Amino acid sequence: MKTLTLSKKIGIVLISSIGFTILFSFFFIHYLYSELYLTSIEESIVYQGKRTASHYHYGELSDEIIDKIQWYNIVSEYEIIVVDNLKDLTSYFPYEVNYETLVDANDMAELEKGAYVLKEGFVKELNHEILGAIFPIKGENGLIGFIYIYVPLAAVQDVFRGSIPILLIVGCLFFFILFLVVNRTWHSLFKPLQDLQRLSFEVSKGNYSNRIQSERDDEVGQLTKAFNLMSLSLEQQEERKKEFTSNIVHELRTPLTYISGYTHVLKDKIYSSPEEAQSYLTTIEKETDRLTKLITDLVELNHLQEDLYTIDIQPIAIAQLLVDTVGLFTIHIAEKELSLELTIEEELILTADPKRIQQIFYNTIDNAVKYSATNGTLAIELTKKDAFLQFRVTNDGILIDDEDLERIGDRFFRTDKARNRTTGGTGLGLPIVKEIIRLHNGTFEMTSDTMTGTTVTIRLPGLSIDEQEEV
Repeated sequence: MKTLTLSKKIGIVLISSIGFTILFSFFFIHYLYSELYLTSIEESIVYQGKRTASHYHYGELSDEIIDKIQWYNIVSEYEIIVVDNLKDLTSYFPYEVNYETLVDANDMAELEKGAYVLKEGFVKELNHEILGAIFPIKGENGLIGFIYIYVPLAAVQDVFRGSIPILLIVGCLFFFILFLVVNRTWHSLFKPLQDLQRLSFEVSKGNYSNRIQSERDDEVGQLTKAFNLMSLSLEQQEERKKEFTSNIVHELRTPLTYISGYTHVLKDKIYSSPEEAQSYLTTIEKETDRLTKLITDLVELNHLQEDLYTIDIQPIAIAQLLVDTVGLFTIHIAEKELSLELTIEEELILTADPKRIQQIFYNTIDNAVKYSATNGTLAIELTKKDAFLQFRVTNDGILIDDEDLERIGDRFFRTDKARNRTTGGTGLGLPIVKEIIRLHNGTFEMTSDTMTGTTVTIRLPGLSIDEQEEV
């Protein structure tokens, strides 16, 4: 069995609702007919019958009285028959009601008690439903006659003849407006969903460029906005994946080219002296180390992003750890003739993973030194900021564009578009830093302007209780 679509299900519900509305209208009209019209006729007959019979409680039913009743019959909307004897009633009304005699034994018993008897049913000869009542007329010595009042009942369509055209016009107008509203709602509801279904197939094929145009703010509009954001995110991820593939190919091809070339030279002994051969071996060794570091950094970054590393939390004399890390760059700082400015609060104690924190220091300072201008200034600060440890590194080297600042931390991203081998690393240093900061629930911020230079600001929680109380 074919599964019904959402639009068909809603259509069935809507049609069913209209059907139930029409059915309800039919029963409502039938209720008006049976409960209001028939009840009003019955009450009127009973009232007129009792009123007429009450005038003749005593005496005989004279010709004068009968003439008055017959005159009332002419001016009244009801049919009135007056007889002395109940048997004579069949002469004036020789019809069966619902194919039964007009008066049966039960009716006779009720009349003798002085009660009236209602008679309602179909009369074949009149081809009509009638509603009537037989009223006894009492004299001094008992019953002296009977009054039979009846009236043919109008059919439902006759009762509502005046209102049916109005009902038809209002009904048609209602359903026409309903059709317009439903059609517009149907289009506004299912058109975006159909577009969403169609474009979802495109996304499944790898086409992330399509967007759904919608200015709605309801649930459907929010759904289309979420789809557009998802498509944009997937498109950006696809672009970064391609860029990542291109970058890693570049990073691997260059050292492999050196290794392959120099290995070929050494194998064929295409060198002029042992010193030249030794230099080739040194280059091969450096490129091998470079490949090893690239693979190690990439594996480490993946482990950090997948939360596969367990953070070894312990108290750290953070000032000494920073001083030791800065000491590793003494030669590089001297080679670039940088002016080093250290601002360190020596009493700070941080609860964190010392190995990972030193990696943050090392990678950040390494980037700052590489991209500092010769004879420039390198400022390193380690201070307490509110309840956080603040580590800040500033250099006055190459400025970074705003669009590049947003991508700092992406794998293999380097502001040096030429990927210069003398300055550029693997492009994995800062991504590793950001992941370590994330694992320590810290924050990373980078700014770059002509006034202050390029500044990396890292804030980490975990100061010892004593340090926090001093804040």
